[in-house]
Amino acid sequence: MEIHPLFWLVPAASILALLFALFFYRQMKKESEGTPLMAKIASHVRQGAMSYLKQQYKIVTIVFVCLVIIFAIMAYGFDLQNRWVPVAFLTGGFFSGLSGFLGMKTATYASARTANAARNSLNDGLRVAFRSGAVMGLVVVGLGLLDISFWYLLLEWLVDEPGTHKLTMITTTMLTFGMGASTQALFARVGGGIYTKAADVGADLVGKVEAGIPEDDPRNPATIADNVGDNVGDVAGMGADLYESYCGSILATAALGAAAAAGGTAAMGEEAAVAMQVKAVMAPMLIAAVGILLSIIGIFTVRTKENASIKQLLGSLSVGTNISSVLIVGATFVIMWLLGMPNWVNLSLAVVVGLIVGIVIGRSTEY
Repeated sequence: MEIHPLFWLVPAASILALLFALFFYRQMKKESEGTPLMAKIASHVRQGAMSYLKQQYKIVTIVFVCLVIIFAIMAYGFDLQNRWVPVAFLTGGFFSGLSGFLGMKTATYASARTANAARNSLNDGLRVAFRSGAVMGLVVVGLGLLDISFWYLLLEWLVDEPGTHKLTMITTTMLTFGMGASTQALFARVGGGIYTKAADVGADLVGKVEAGIPEDDPRNPATIADNVGDNVGDVAGMGADLYESYCGSILATAALGAAAAAGGTAAMGEEAAVAMQVKAVMAPMLIAAVGILLSIIGIFTVRTKENASIKQLLGSLSVGTNISSVLIVGATFVIMWLLGMPNWVNLSLAVVVGLIVGIVIGRSTEY
């Protein structure tokens, strides 16, 4: 089975996302951290966050090694599952953890730089903060699509199954690295969340109640721990969680498309069913790839004016989201049409409905 020509847009978009993430990271590092006290506090938070993550990853590594051994015994010893499952599970967990680590590293370097930039200009502060946050977003989608495209190409080359069984086998195997990402995200989200909440309560009880130190005062060590917890839970944990959700949604859609097309073999014939499978598997990957390109455009549109209110700042953030959303709606219809999907209009409308629901939920949360 030949690789669909449009497929190469997927790895290309993932590499572009990682290149822009590197670009934004380097731009952020050029900014000043501000006063010596600001740099000192940021350094303490950064060291604490890295120390926590190092310890957490030690434990997670042990868990992953044990699980991989179990999966290997099931696959190679008892032949109970696909032989690629242990490796796929491991790569999913690795890239999920890497997404969280890179996002947290960026956040701990960007915090003081954002505060210092905001002292000079509100727009500069927003630019540094937003583009630093975009680093984790681009790393998540870049690594996610890179992992997906790598496994698709590898399994396409190695899996030797007749007809529709091949893509069904490929997509169900690829779901396994989503399980690895979920396992990593569980540790990162729950562990980081418990840590930050314990540090937050400790800072309030000891600092404010017992010692009479104002909230968020750097003289209170628990305040530093609280900021460490915010980074490991809300940044590293969120990055791992987003990677799992992003890959899971793409892979689940691809697996369902492959299974649905395989189910129509009797009606349309083997060859037509395989062709339909390829289109169904490509669709979510291509929409995600084009989404990366349009999201990069949206990032560059986010700016605000001086003396802006909170409502205006949130509106500035919405501009980038709205522009990217409108563009992806048009792109979805084009992708479905180019693939020659039957009932492509209604399939595109289903994507649009999901997009609208996501925007409504986001706006409701802001409100």
